[in-house]
Amino acid sequence: MNLLSPAPFSHQSVLAAEVVEAFATLPLAPDGARPRLIDCTLGGGGHSALLLEVHPTLNVIGLDQDPTARAAAAERLAPWGERLTIVASNFAAFSPEGLVQAVLADLGVSSPQLDRAERGFSFRAEGPIDMRMNPEAGESAAELLDRLEEGALADLLFQFGEERLSRRIARRLVAERHAKPWGERSTSELAYAVAGCYPPKGRHGRIHPATRTFQALRIAVNDELGALERLLQRAPDWLLPGGVLAIISFHSLEDRLVKQAFLADERLERITRRPLVADAREEEANPRSRSAKLRLARRR
Repeated sequence: MNLLSPAPFSHQSVLAAEVVEAFATLPLAPDGARPRLIDCTLGGGGHSALLLEVHPTLNVIGLDQDPTARAAAAERLAPWGERLTIVASNFAAFSPEGLVQAVLADLGVSSPQLDRAERGFSFRAEGPIDMRMNPEAGESAAELLDRLEEGALADLLFQFGEERLSRRIARRLVAERHAKPWGERSTSELAYAVAGCYPPKGRHGRIHPATRTFQALRIAVNDELGALERLLQRAPDWLLPGGVLAIISFHSLEDRLVKQAFLADERLERITRRPLVADAREEEANPRSRSAKLRLARRR
């Protein structure tokens, strides 16, 4: 399958109404130029499409390291022409030219990334153990599993997955690779090995026993928390006074970093004391919105 084909990329953006409301009023540029927004996680362009539609003068700079997402966004957002600039970049490595009025980051893994077996993000589909946001660069999850020593792997699973059975799982995964490297195995084999570390009663709960392990590996492979820390340090300096920084997170590790940064950063004034979350209607229509949390801050 061609990874650059935009056709399979269909993603329902979470907290769409809340994002539109967050950027309802944008500060004016000193020179009267068009307002600009940096969409740090462009994905299929869902949030950007909404914002381009409600702000007729808005220009969007869309960042994404995933070539599939960039191709899909270019197709979806083509009607807005030169008002959109797409940049092949991880947001942690980006530096804008001049100040902007708004910065948005949706930190979740997109539906197409989860649903496409060849990307290796999901234990529910048979595919290679990859998990890279940029499938053209970096170390895959399988390579990580075949490289790490048992102690380092256990620490990774505990730190990034908050997995209480991290040592037992690490011991099993390291033992398994001696028989056959993880680079020659599939996501379903990995999920089966992890589930086998749980007692029988723990294998059939609401959350699949491999969920935390897959989360930890994905975070490590993509340096997600490190990238978020760099964004939180740099994004306030991208904003004009009065500009808005909006971040949607999907698990407690991310939300904790965002909350602490918004509290401690003297450049920012919190808009939301508590995160905005999906209402019952959205949760029913889009189950992946259930863990989404939106926090907002304004540049002083």
